[in-house]
Amino acid sequence: MQNFLLILVLFVSAALSPALAQRPQPERLAPFVPSPQVVVERMLAAADIKPNETVYDLGCGDGRVVITAARVFKAKGVGVEISKELARQAREQVKALGLTNRVNIIEGDLLQVDLKPADVVTLYLLTSSNERLKPLLEANLRPGARVVSHDFKMRGWKPIKVDTVSATNRTHTIYVYQMPPEKE
Repeated sequence: MQNFLLILVLFVSAALSPALAQRPQPERLAPFVPSPQVVVERMLAAADIKPNETVYDLGCGDGRVVITAARVFKAKGVGVEISKELARQAREQVKALGLTNRVNIIEGDLLQVDLKPADVVTLYLLTSSNERLKPLLEANLRPGARVVSHDFKMRGWKPIKVDTVSATNRTHTIYVYQMPPEKE
């Protein structure tokens, strides 16, 4: 009987393996490179965030953007991070700062998140990643919502504001777009 169960388990495992292997895995759209805090604050200020607006940070890393949005701008924050370890660290930081009622960290694929509640979406992704996000942003963000991109443009969209800030021995560029975006 034990041999039969072992064979059954092996058979079922082998049968499911191709199905599990075919399940799409979330794709990393950029390496983790934290934005300097001065850049984070300028990004949020450039977006003209109001208290209780909802800020989504796609690829939130350690959560510094949504934490700053909550602490400094009194906004609500939703961070989306694919890395289990970074999401865990961000959640721990949110908890340590007493912000669990204002900030939520989602471990998952930023291409799959519901962006409809967002007033502001912040990004520090590659231009090619921004290209992949554009259709989702256009389809899901309501008129007046802002998209703020650190260093990388949204090709074909005309920014309503461009700001620069010096940090880490270089100049960082901040692009702010408003939905629906004006086309270049």
